[in-house]
Amino acid sequence: MRAEKSRKHDLPDFTEKLKICIVSAPYYKDITENLIRGALNVLKRINADTEIVEVSGALEIPTAIKLMENQFDGFIAVGCVIRGETTHYEIVSTESSRGLANLGLKKVCIGNAILTVENRLQAEKRADPKVFDKGGEACNALLSIIKIKRRGN
Repeated sequence: MRAEKSRKHDLPDFTEKLKICIVSAPYYKDITENLIRGALNVLKRINADTEIVEVSGALEIPTAIKLMENQFDGFIAVGCVIRGETTHYEIVSTESSRGLANLGLKKVCIGNAILTVENRLQAEKRADPKVFDKGGEACNALLSIIKIKRRGN
């Protein structure tokens, strides 16, 4: 598999400064730090106010977002789930994604940077801002969703 550097996207213009929360489950701290770095690279380009909140695991990310939903314009969910020998991987991957999707359907703006991978090398490549930059991609997705939400208001 060939790694490709993610492309810089044109970012939407916002009339007021955005307040964004990155909710991180730092079990694989080096991976999540790279995901956060990628997201912050994008957020700096639009001069957003940013807060980082840590939770114990990927399953807790949707709950943390729900508890803070009225305090921020949007959220970036950051974590990493690597397949192991038990069904825990499937449960965490499925339920964290389901929780984020349900919040999105309730008009909470979220960019999803919870990696679900087979091994550490895949995670490292996807998290690296110079390779796949999934943190930056999740931030771009979030900004697009915020723009759509605001268009409807």
